[in-house]
Amino acid sequence: MQKLEIYCTTIKYYKILEKLPSYIIPLGLGEESYPKDWLTEKSGENISSLNKYYAEFTGLYWVWKNRIQNLNKDDLIGNCHNRVLWLNNIYSEKQKFSFSNLYSNLLKPNNDIFNKSDVIQVQPIIFEKKSLLLDFEEVHKTSALKECINYLDFSERNKFKNHLNNNKLYPHNMFITKVHLFERYCEIIFPWLDKCFKYCKEYNLCNNYNTRLPAFLAERFTSYWFDQFEKKNLLS
Repeated sequence: MQKLEIYCTTIKYYKILEKLPSYIIPLGLGEESYPKDWLTEKSGENISSLNKYYAEFTGLYWVWKNRIQNLNKDDLIGNCHNRVLWLNNIYSEKQKFSFSNLYSNLLKPNNDIFNKSDVIQVQPIIFEKKSLLLDFEEVHKTSALKECINYLDFSERNKFKNHLNNNKLYPHNMFITKVHLFERYCEIIFPWLDKCFKYCKEYNLCNNYNTRLPAFLAERFTSYWFDQFEKKNLLS
């Protein structure tokens, strides 16, 4: 039977996360203290010291290096955040739930979407009058994304550029995918993210809102990388 593990990253301890279904696994990031029975990114092989720059990507790195060895290649692995959880359907508008109502609407392992998907992404944000690249430069006041594209291999670089010229962003760095595709993604994004971080540090770009600029760069790449797959579906 196909296994599902979704890692819910958080930089603070919230007791309410312990009430989530067992396949949604809290993962503590950063410097916070967590209960002894929680998973945290400071155990095993980790890059936790980079969390203030990489945000949830230090958690994804930890999962890659420490957890997938216990899964089969076609098992499902994904992520969410303490304030952004997967729902079991598509909604046309943002939803407000009480906790009990939210709990009943959370993604369930028996959702038929898993039988027809290699990748699941979050419903996209669609910009009406600008590209993803232009939006990034307007928000972050830097050309770092345009410059850091050049650190990718040539074939990946051109496809990523094409994606950035479009207007559809799959946000939050969230996805659910098969383990073997997650491995491929990690093998590409983390060497690239390391080069992006060095670029940001060299030009003193990691300040104030842009402290997490490497994570914002990686969000655009994550949106692109999982959007490539034909067997892809969306959830709220």
